[in-house]
Amino acid sequence: MAAGLKIDKDLAPRFALLCLGIWLNAADTLVTATIMPSVAREIGGYQYFGWSVAAYLTGSIVAGACSGKLSMALGLRTATALTGLVYAIGCAMSALAPEFVTFIVGRLIQGLGAGAVVALCYVAITALFPEHLWPKVYGAVAGIWGAATLLGPLLGGLFAEAHFWRGTFWFFVVQAVIFVGAVMVMLPSDHTDRGRGRIPTLQLILLVIGVSLIGGAGIVASPRLSAVLALGGVIGMAAMLAANARTQDRLLPRTVADLRTATGLGLLHIFACEAAIIGFTVYGAAFIQARHGASPLTAGYVTGAIAAGWTLAALAVGNTPAEKDHRMIRLGAAVIVLGALASAWATARGTLVENGLAFLFLGSGFGLAHAFVARRAIAAAPADEQGMAASAVPTALLIGGAVGSAGAGALANVLGFGHGIDLALAPVNGLMLFGAFLPLALVGFGAAWRLTRR
Repeated sequence: MAAGLKIDKDLAPRFALLCLGIWLNAADTLVTATIMPSVAREIGGYQYFGWSVAAYLTGSIVAGACSGKLSMALGLRTATALTGLVYAIGCAMSALAPEFVTFIVGRLIQGLGAGAVVALCYVAITALFPEHLWPKVYGAVAGIWGAATLLGPLLGGLFAEAHFWRGTFWFFVVQAVIFVGAVMVMLPSDHTDRGRGRIPTLQLILLVIGVSLIGGAGIVASPRLSAVLALGGVIGMAAMLAANARTQDRLLPRTVADLRTATGLGLLHIFACEAAIIGFTVYGAAFIQARHGASPLTAGYVTGAIAAGWTLAALAVGNTPAEKDHRMIRLGAAVIVLGALASAWATARGTLVENGLAFLFLGSGFGLAHAFVARRAIAAAPADEQGMAASAVPTALLIGGAVGSAGAGALANVLGFGHGIDLALAPVNGLMLFGAFLPLALVGFGAAWRLTRR
């Protein structure tokens, strides 16, 4: 893959290092989801599955948002090695957990480490590769997510069948240690920006509150309480953005919420599109199992067609020249809207094959547009904020996923899917569940269109 990118031989090992860092996050979630029944059988906690996911996601978002500042304060090499070590510690805590509370704390620490590692890998792409190579590198990196979709459930299944779920986390501890060692050897030492990266306390507190409330909205049983938590989370996030725009000591780029800028429009597109389609990831497998009698593994791979479409499309268009990237952005945004519409119908009423094809088409929209949107959003930021802009790209994706998941969870409870998929309700209420988020896909399309007109 690196050869296809025509990367200089001195950069190829660093590219492989970035792939390992992204793999740690991409595979972790899928592997853990596969082994969770085995975890619960040994240490309890069936009723707290949602808290495990929320803890990991909360840690990932908070750490991802802070990683740009962290790289400025410590230097890219030190910051990346430190966060890799945090991830290894979290994995070890999960592996050693005697009961579920410790396990959740371990997942929180894993999320802190993994979220920062991925965001810092995005920062490293902008720091180590020339701008004209960014879409190619992003496209190749997308292949890691696709590989994780295929290998993650298989890896988790092997450990689960061996009745050794703790070995899964030890396996990731070993990989994290290798990653930390490679970071210290391969990444160059950087002292130029040190001392300018103090984490803004107010913005961080508001971010933690907002993300925690949004995460809580997706796991509480009461629809009314879920709506209150979600509203509180949105208010907390809005307050964080307002505070960020009014200070010189920022957590995110100054223009993150300014829709007159390419950075603001690009991040809005990423956030809105992820929030629009995350419901298919959360509930798609459950609908496929209930409607078609598919096995969990089959349902997981059909749902994974979204990631496969993203990967294949990103690799196909990675060589698109900069002067034509507006075509890919517009085409990708349009495919996302059409793919979300087709996937909503197919998941609620279509055949298994139609469902898989719709998911593949939907994912290809992200693959067509994402790398070029990210490049424009990062390149448009001031030079001294490009590290923060780079880390904001995966953070926007994570926040979109958290908001969309919470919204889908609350709506699923209202529509009668809180305790499983009722086949009598699926054709009508399923369409309502997935179709309710189509306006967000249209918001993403509008942001992409305005971005390409600049």
